[in-house]
Amino acid sequence: MNSRAVSRLTITVAAIVVGFTTYAQAGPPLICHRIEIGQASSLPLLDWNRKDTDGYDLKNLTRDTLALLDSDPFVLVRMETLRRATIYARHDPQVAKELLTRLQARAESNSTGHSAALAWFDVGYLSEAYKQWIGKDVPNPAAGLDGYGRVKKAISLRGEDPEMEFAAALITLNGPESDHREHTQKAIAGAKSDPLLARNLSLDLHGRTIAEL
Repeated sequence: MNSRAVSRLTITVAAIVVGFTTYAQAGPPLICHRIEIGQASSLPLLDWNRKDTDGYDLKNLTRDTLALLDSDPFVLVRMETLRRATIYARHDPQVAKELLTRLQARAESNSTGHSAALAWFDVGYLSEAYKQWIGKDVPNPAAGLDGYGRVKKAISLRGEDPEMEFAAALITLNGPESDHREHTQKAIAGAKSDPLLARNLSLDLHGRTIAEL
């Protein structure tokens, strides 16, 4: 990345901490904004305001989601896949519970290393997405689960991972403020060598970038 590109990135991400506040006000941050994943595979895209599943068979959701996660995609793809899975799962409480239960069991069966970090991240991120999107009219299967704590455990197992830090920054938009700031700063630092993460940090919100906000 040349010096001019670095300067542009620095200008953009310098406003992220402030911009995230506006981001939170635009809707549930783990749900309403699509994560940029390039050409990577994920679940079929479904608008979060749609009242049906657009023909997708919810019986396949757990299988399809696990298959995508087990293919070992990078963290941003996992975030987008879990976002889409949450939008689908909202249409069937039993499917929502099944998916979360499978991811929790998957995490508990992995004790150390790369796969354990990703497994704990998956169940933690899904739990927090559920809390933002499920439970107003039906029992929420993630009620009482510390999704953020599971994501922090994933980060501790994984080591330095700016994309996980970005996920944790989104989760902590409403606090704790010190945790949110720390995760955001680590994501910013890592974005200088992660162009796709930099694109996600330069989110377009209602026609304006975070830097402009």
